[in-house]
Amino acid sequence: MPSRTRRGAPVTSAGHRAQAPDDAGTGAGAGAVRRLAPSARRFLARRRGVLVRLALWSLAESGQAFLVGYGVARSVDDGFLAGDPRRGLLWLAVAVAAVLTGAPVVRGVFAQLAGLTEPLRDALVRRAVDRSLVRVAAGGSGGPDRAAVSRLTNQVEIARDSFAGLVLTLRSFVFTAVGALLGLLSLHPALLVVVMPPLAAGLALFLVTLRPMAAAQRRALAADEALGDHAARARAALRDLTACGTGPAAERRGADLVADAAAAARTLAGWAAVRTAALGVAGHLPVLALLVAVGWLRGRGVSAGALLGAFTYLVQSLLPALHTLMTALGAAGARLLVVLDRIVGPPPDPTDAPVATASRADTADGHGHGHGRVHCHGTGGRSPDGASPAQHGAAPVPALELRSVTLSYGARAEPVLDSLDLSVAAGEHLAVVGPSGIGKSTLTRLAAGTLAPSGGEVRVAGSPVAGRTAPELAALRVLVPQEAYVFSGTVADNLAYLRPDAGREELDAALRAFGLRPLVERLGGLDAPVRPVELSPGERQLIALVRAHLSPAPLLLLDEATCHLDPASEARAEEALAARPGTLLVVAHRLSSAVRADRTLVLDGVRAVCGTHDELLGRSPLYRDLTGHWCARPSRRP
Repeated sequence: MPSRTRRGAPVTSAGHRAQAPDDAGTGAGAGAVRRLAPSARRFLARRRGVLVRLALWSLAESGQAFLVGYGVARSVDDGFLAGDPRRGLLWLAVAVAAVLTGAPVVRGVFAQLAGLTEPLRDALVRRAVDRSLVRVAAGGSGGPDRAAVSRLTNQVEIARDSFAGLVLTLRSFVFTAVGALLGLLSLHPALLVVVMPPLAAGLALFLVTLRPMAAAQRRALAADEALGDHAARARAALRDLTACGTGPAAERRGADLVADAAAAARTLAGWAAVRTAALGVAGHLPVLALLVAVGWLRGRGVSAGALLGAFTYLVQSLLPALHTLMTALGAAGARLLVVLDRIVGPPPDPTDAPVATASRADTADGHGHGHGRVHCHGTGGRSPDGASPAQHGAAPVPALELRSVTLSYGARAEPVLDSLDLSVAAGEHLAVVGPSGIGKSTLTRLAAGTLAPSGGEVRVAGSPVAGRTAPELAALRVLVPQEAYVFSGTVADNLAYLRPDAGREELDAALRAFGLRPLVERLGGLDAPVRPVELSPGERQLIALVRAHLSPAPLLLLDEATCHLDPASEARAEEALAARPGTLLVVAHRLSSAVRADRTLVLDGVRAVCGTHDELLGRSPLYRDLTGHWCARPSRRP
């Protein structure tokens, strides 16, 4: 029965998304409004008292807007132009007093605003928690709701702040506009004839852009998220992309995503230009129209003070409020709609969730999932003495055996490996392949005894690994990690560290087998001191591999220990290690390592499959896919 390791797609498809950007278009925005409207009406209906008090404070703001322009007009007509400076100053004092009353009005407005924003935040928090609990209780296939933290913190605060900003700007615009328009009407009705057409045209143009602008913002956001997702996953799987030859495909996918993001950004910029034009029409044309129509207005009896008061209404009250409204609706309104739909709207169908690329970013704890079981038993190989198992009378003891091994990084984390059965025969050469972060390194650490399984048992040479001391484990296996360790000492000390009694002839033979003689001669011979910082990563790996080759331990575990070597050096090193008596398990950096092995274990994000190269071509879609890419690469001269 096959084993699942991680839910995920091969790294060749890194960055693909299940949802097209068009899904976030105009229809999605209209659907969000329809979904949210009933909840919004119920929320506001339960807070009528707060709304009434907020309206009363806002009426004071209407009076303030009315008095500012009216006071300026009367100070000119009834005061200074009429030869009565005292009356003019008195009317100016009325205008100044109206401005000064803005402070207590704002204070009262904010006091009532809390009665709307805080209940909204509490309701959204309850909704987010309920939604997460329902999902966990339902036991859906999507796993834990890892977006719950974002909804409870960042998204709730975005909704609260955006809602507060919209309430303030909408209220301010409505009541300021009422006060300013009443003021214009009281000064002279002809003023409204000049001011209203460009003001209404700009506002209408702005309202027309709201829905397509929101759709463009959604598409731009989706394209940006897809590009960032592809970049992050491709970066995490860089070694696999390079080793398997799928870099060009990922590059083409990235180029397509960049083009999509650029197109979405151009569309968004186009609608932003239309919105800027709407702001210009509503914000500047009324003033320009008033200046152009001065002669016509004067001919209809509009006084100089009324004209000055009209300019005051436009510049000090109406146009700033309109500018703030357009800015708030364009930014905070779109954010509020998206966030509320994510929290209050229906949860996504887990069956429609996109398949994620296998990487360490797939889960909140940084590890993958695993389910099921794989029976991966060796068919034989060389025993430590060079004889085949059939030449021994007794049944062969596996060099490495995993019995229903499960590993989870944390009590609530999903398992990286789940009920994995693996048997590696003595003398066998096994390669392990799969996307980055799939659990390959975890497997080597379990086999080495440096990581205890959550369940099941790991055996090396027929004996349990658990409970063994470090010297006992060192006698059974050698683990060579990706970052090789070289210490300050002589070359011979480093090479013979795991076998101090190794003679010079054995050291020379190992150096010849790995092609390390030129490096040793450059350093000054076996007795020359080694400065690790002066060695390249590949040179340090070769020294560590020779050290492992000389070790008497029957099991060698290579965790991408050849990733810094060129293909020829890697092949030479693996052939030398495979010729050594004992068992070799290699986490492959290149697919060629799998071709050289007796068998290969494939952890492909869906199931674990074990077999020979030819068997896996028919049984494993990932292995077949990667082998096809690898074979299709153009040959290069050495």
